[in-house]
Amino acid sequence: MPTEAEWEYACRAGTTTSFSFGEDLDPAQANYNGDYPYRGETKGLYRKETVEVATLPANPWGLDEMHGNVWEWCQDWFGDYPSGPVTDPVGPDSGERRVLRGGSWFDIGRDLRSACRAHFVPGLRNQLYGFRLVLGPQPRPEATGRERGRTARAGSER
Repeated sequence: MPTEAEWEYACRAGTTTSFSFGEDLDPAQANYNGDYPYRGETKGLYRKETVEVATLPANPWGLDEMHGNVWEWCQDWFGDYPSGPVTDPVGPDSGERRVLRGGSWFDIGRDLRSACRAHFVPGLRNQLYGFRLVLGPQPRPEATGRERGRTARAGSER
């Protein structure tokens, strides 16, 4: 699963707006409770269930249903954000609740913003929660014993 920071980075897809597709939200873009629109927009469709992946438009990086459909579990434990600027932050080492991001089909429009976060006890399973797998970088192959020896000798000659 992604960290909370990785999730938000992927959701935003290079944008700085409330949603990866702009400042406004429409049920044609995301699956949420259209009876409670974002920023007082006109009421819209309320599907009352999840939709299949790729039913709605993808974000600019081609990721489907980043806004709405189901809350997505993140790797991080819930806690306060760091007080200063950080790069690739991770949550606390332990805790009682894990971070959820993205909002669900049951939620109101503002809960689908790229920056919105929620938290709950891990392991909860129902139709409002899901997860997204992330492919990380490939590990470096182990150096052979002979290559390790060369590296060690080269380092000791300096």
